[in-house]
Amino acid sequence: MIFGFVQILLFQSLGELVSKFLLPTLPGPVIGLVLLVLWLVVRKEINAELAMVADGFSQYLGLLFVPAAVGVVLFLPQLKANAFAIITALICSVILTIASSAVVARFLSQKDVHE
Repeated sequence: MIFGFVQILLFQSLGELVSKFLLPTLPGPVIGLVLLVLWLVVRKEINAELAMVADGFSQYLGLLFVPAAVGVVLFLPQLKANAFAIITALICSVILTIASSAVVARFLSQKDVHE
């Protein structure tokens, strides 16, 4: 189990280094996650220790949203003052996400039919 946790921390650290020196606009943990996924794709397997740690983290993933919920309550007056802009941005982003997903799915499905 410790080896799986060390792997996760290693890739997060690598992501932080890449973020610090090469890609400062991207968060280090995101870069680390992408590096971990690429490493797993190259290896074509997930070792048991890493899978066990990932399963353990996923069981308690909901706890990570507690600080975000506290932050929302903390900024409730600002959210109320800008409610229209926030709701508009959320609705537009959902519509754009669905539309772009449909375009990509259509493009990929046409590519499969022609092959």
